[in-house]
Amino acid sequence: MRARKVRMKREWFFDRFCGAKVAVYAEDGKIIEVGVEGENTEHALGNIYKGRVANVVMGMQAAFIACGMERNCYLPLDEAAGFSTYDGQGAERHLTLKEGDEILVQLVKPARGSKGAKVTADLSFVGKNLIFLPRTDFLGISRKITEEKTREKLLAEAGKLRSDGEGFIVRTAAEKASARHLKIESEFLKRMYRDVLAEAEHAPVGAVVYREYDLPTKVLRDSIGDEVSKIYVGDEELYEKIIRLVRMRSDLGEKKVEHYEGNKTLLSAYGLTEQLYNLAEPRVELPNGGDLVIDRTEAMTVIDVNTGKYTGDSDLESTVFETNLLAAREIARQVRLRNIGGIVAVDFIDMTEEAHKEAVEKALVDALAPDRAKTRVLPMSELCVTLFTRKRTTSDLTSVMLKPCPHCTRQGYVYSDVFMAMRIRSAISEYFANGYEAVVVELNRELMEVILREKSFSPDLEGAWKGKRVYMVPHSTYHEERFTIRGDNSRVLSLPDDAQILY
Repeated sequence: MRARKVRMKREWFFDRFCGAKVAVYAEDGKIIEVGVEGENTEHALGNIYKGRVANVVMGMQAAFIACGMERNCYLPLDEAAGFSTYDGQGAERHLTLKEGDEILVQLVKPARGSKGAKVTADLSFVGKNLIFLPRTDFLGISRKITEEKTREKLLAEAGKLRSDGEGFIVRTAAEKASARHLKIESEFLKRMYRDVLAEAEHAPVGAVVYREYDLPTKVLRDSIGDEVSKIYVGDEELYEKIIRLVRMRSDLGEKKVEHYEGNKTLLSAYGLTEQLYNLAEPRVELPNGGDLVIDRTEAMTVIDVNTGKYTGDSDLESTVFETNLLAAREIARQVRLRNIGGIVAVDFIDMTEEAHKEAVEKALVDALAPDRAKTRVLPMSELCVTLFTRKRTTSDLTSVMLKPCPHCTRQGYVYSDVFMAMRIRSAISEYFANGYEAVVVELNRELMEVILREKSFSPDLEGAWKGKRVYMVPHSTYHEERFTIRGDNSRVLSLPDDAQILY
């Protein structure tokens, strides 16, 4: 009798706390990918604004649009659609506008000096495999897809998905996408556009009706085809947004989305907190007792592979080979987890057999293949050093979790204020989940001032911690990374004069 194949659990976890939105992707409980976005982060490029024509200058063949920015935006009236980096064809357009007209425009170049931002009326919605052009008659394909039959097939599939006046661009990632996934994605992008139109109908002039790099939007559009099992959301406002996005996808039902309302933090409840904390550490343990040491420099990231405690069961070459194989797979996971970009140098343990070197190099290439970011691996050197590049997308995760150490002339790193606030929040939630009505947190004075100034715990105090008491006691002698917490159910507490209670 054939054994039934167990389906892997692919789960996304979304939460919002300490002034940041966090997205964690896990496979069978093991974190594979993490995204963090500050609440006040403004990625203006790609944003769509509801604007009003302030004036039209026919001599320049341009209009100036009031978009709610300090200066009016520049909109060319007679310009070929800006998709020259793709092979394709479509109709050129000429806009006819008059003063007072309302129009949706998308930011393509930020304001600089005395010049206002440049915008376009050729709106585009970027997906994992496709770019949807709701107002541009253009059908194109990435030049990096070179196999002629594949190009013809993908263009034919994209052509079936568009209506009159619309366009699609097939991205490089679509080279292995199925027709079903292209259809699901096209429907998602079209619904997103209809959502923008509905938002714009009642929005005032100058409002942002679409934000290109909003974390939940980016995650859900890029996960099409990943067969997501479940989505857990720990924040009510974020939950409502994700439900709206899920409704735009035909492969995800609302039943897969769950609003977590437990006493512990979402990540703690599902056993992911320690895995997340470990991403701030330079040392990574391998299953056999070996380890990696990840060192960031200004020019590159250097990863050193060590046998550590592992001594093997046979000869030295076999011990080294096994450790290097495990390291290659874990390195691919770590660069994706930490979102490490640029040049990465890996110092594998020296091997003598060419077959072993080739196998380790292949293992690294294969392990990097599923990564959404583009990578390129160079041949291993005689010294068993391998260089590879990974396309830098957003900031690497450690830039959020770490900051330059103020005590060692910025040559080292300590935990960032945001990361420390996350750790303290998680610890406080554990005490409340265990039945305590009050907690006392003793911590570094400057860190306490940051938490109070940024109101890092305000959503928790108004939500899950409502009716609870949080006392903070500052210490000038505490290191930035040191804090202690204790639970207390006493009606009256004896605390120093400089202690503060959070309401």
